[in-house]
Amino acid sequence: MDRLYIFDTTLRDGEQVPGCQLNTVEKIQVAKQLEMLGVDVIEAGFPVSSPGDFNSVIEISKAVTWPTICALTRAVEKDIDVAAEALKFAKRKRIHTGIGTSDSHIKYKFNSNREEIIERAVRAVKYARRFVDDVEFYAEDAGRTDNEYLARVIDAVVKAGATVCNIPDTTGYCLPYEYGEKIKYLYEHVDGFAAGKSILSTHCHNDLGMATANTMSGVLNGARQVEVTINGIGERAGNTSLEEVAMILKCHKGIGIETNINTTKIYPTSRMVSSLMNMPVQPNKAIVGKNAFAHSSGIHQDGVLKNVQTYEIIDPHDVGIDDNAIVLTARSGRAALKNRLNVLGVKLDQEKLDKVYEAFLKLADKKKDINDDDILLLAGADRTQNHRIKMEYLQVTSGVGVKAVASLGLNIAGEKFEACASGNGPVDAAIKALKKIVNRTMTLKEFTIQAISKGSDDMGKVHMQVEYDNHMYYGFGANTDIIAASVEAYIDCINKFQ
Repeated sequence: MDRLYIFDTTLRDGEQVPGCQLNTVEKIQVAKQLEMLGVDVIEAGFPVSSPGDFNSVIEISKAVTWPTICALTRAVEKDIDVAAEALKFAKRKRIHTGIGTSDSHIKYKFNSNREEIIERAVRAVKYARRFVDDVEFYAEDAGRTDNEYLARVIDAVVKAGATVCNIPDTTGYCLPYEYGEKIKYLYEHVDGFAAGKSILSTHCHNDLGMATANTMSGVLNGARQVEVTINGIGERAGNTSLEEVAMILKCHKGIGIETNINTTKIYPTSRMVSSLMNMPVQPNKAIVGKNAFAHSSGIHQDGVLKNVQTYEIIDPHDVGIDDNAIVLTARSGRAALKNRLNVLGVKLDQEKLDKVYEAFLKLADKKKDINDDDILLLAGADRTQNHRIKMEYLQVTSGVGVKAVASLGLNIAGEKFEACASGNGPVDAAIKALKKIVNRTMTLKEFTIQAISKGSDDMGKVHMQVEYDNHMYYGFGANTDIIAASVEAYIDCINKFQ
């Protein structure tokens, strides 16, 4: 079997999604889960971009044992210096440097020319090799770079010491056959690949829905590293999904390529990332969506009951989905809750488990069935415990033909405030009451209810985007009362104001 290396960029490219930023503790939690999943390389951040990213790379380097820790840079010496410093505790370290190579980038982004870009690329790789033996070069917008020039750039950086060459379809523009031909052309025209001096890597975006198809086309034409994210998260329409590539190769054994991924950890990892980043997985998402193994058609149900392989090519257990999961109710004990959290990839110490269990019992009294989303929301609820502003109470009166009125109580740094307001509906009234207490000029730019999936007693999930002082802030709230969830999401935004 041939070996394909899995380069996970959930903590770098994936975290660039608005509203999905993680703190250092959360990043370490994800990194440890990625290690358990079996990824080969973890791109931990872009150290020069912020003190937070710099610190996260340091702490992830300390926390993770065997995967290579990678730090992103531009083809700039200061970036590389900072990345090298951030990687000082990594057991295996890689600097990922590069520059745009398409005519569009060369002309409009760099105001440069082709020869100068090659010189800058070579200089950056040679400089990075002073600090680490493992240097990856990315040719940004390679998808729209003509193959002949791209081969010149890649040949030059391989000779300069690049151990991996990343060929990003940055805009998600390529068709699968085009991307595959690009990888094949590079493999055939750059001597270093056949000689084993460097390997080709894919990095595909999903703007046209072809990220996974392009990635697999690249693999079939010689790429031996894929750059992916959990749940396919990433800028704009996202990146190639790790889980899709891993399961394609597991299902199509005839391809003869294997990964180090422990596929039974896929579902728990997916749910952890979804929960920590407040980024719901679409129900019809391949492999990890809640409908991925659901059958509603009578014909399909009949076929599955007779033989599961008639309509399922993947055993749910292979990706870590336990279709015989313990059902949680108000009568469930701590052990059952702890077991379900472990299945979902969440491990809590006893003190935190006790707090989550108390919240679980309160929720279980309000609704009949507790689902996985509820459990993950409860496990993540402690993130608001240290917020300066907390909601004490909310009372709303509304109905057909009457003005909605809301009474709200807040605890702000230990001091209690109250306000009443009317509005064009209960949510509007509640937010107006909130604004009376928090007297700042802020504008609600986006308000999304994330689906109440099964019954009227289920948890409502709300995402909000608020503009304040020319900056955007993202908030999240969850409650069996959608009005309360909306206020919690707005408060979450305000707690992030600088």
